Amino acid sequence: MFRSRLTTAIRHFSGSATSRWTTPGHQVRPNGYFLNRTPPPPGQSRKWEDWELPCYVTSFLTIVILGVGLNAKPDLTLETWAHQKAIERLEAQRSSASGSDGSE
Repeated sequence: MFRSRLTTAIRHFSGSATSRWTTPGHQVRPNGYFLNRTPPPPGQSRKWEDWELPCYVTSFLTIVILGVGLNAKPDLTLETWAHQKAIERLEAQRSSASGSDGSE
């Protein structure tokens, strides 16, 4: 069943006829400019689109907030907790050992 559908699809799309999903386009050949925009005349700068400034500001602020926030988050890993508990137990053993040595 799958093979028959696949072979009919290959036959259908291998032809040179255009469908509604694949059209040859309107441009005869690429003109070599980025996003098909002609560059501004020399000495003139490109005019920004309406969406560019909010997009750039939002992207910059997102990177700053994430960078600061992720670096300032507390270390809540299991290894850190176990390390702190081990240090507390060692200190408790040292204090109890030094307390018993002094009482003798």
